Amino acid sequence: MIDTTILIDYFRKSEKANSKLVLHFKHFDYIYISSITQFEILNGAPKAQMQFWDNFLEKFTIISFDSQAAKSAARIVAQLKSKRKTIDKPDLFIPGTAVAHGLTLDTLNMKHFEDIESLKLLNS
Repeated sequence: MIDTTILIDYFRKSEKANSKLVLHFKHFDYIYISSITQFEILNGAPKAQMQFWDNFLEKFTIISFDSQAAKSAARIVAQLKSKRKTIDKPDLFIPGTAVAHGLTLDTLNMKHFEDIESLKLLNS
């Protein structure tokens, strides 16, 4: 599963071939994103980019934030609180979704998620 940072990086790079997203397309048959990532992208996109993002997001398998993801996110909150750490709620929902579905998360912000014990991060 990739997070929002990888999609934004792809969109912003003039040399798309140098983006992590292109590497994912070369090496994986399916690329997963959370419905939370879908929300973050569509919520932040200017109206003029909406058609681009709607079409672009169709390339991914979107995993919904469901009951299992909610339970995983709640366990992550408890685990982080025990270490006196916090992250923003949307950023809890993405790893919660990944953990609930047994997926490894790739991000450009590894430091943001490294304290989540149950989360597998792609080391790249």
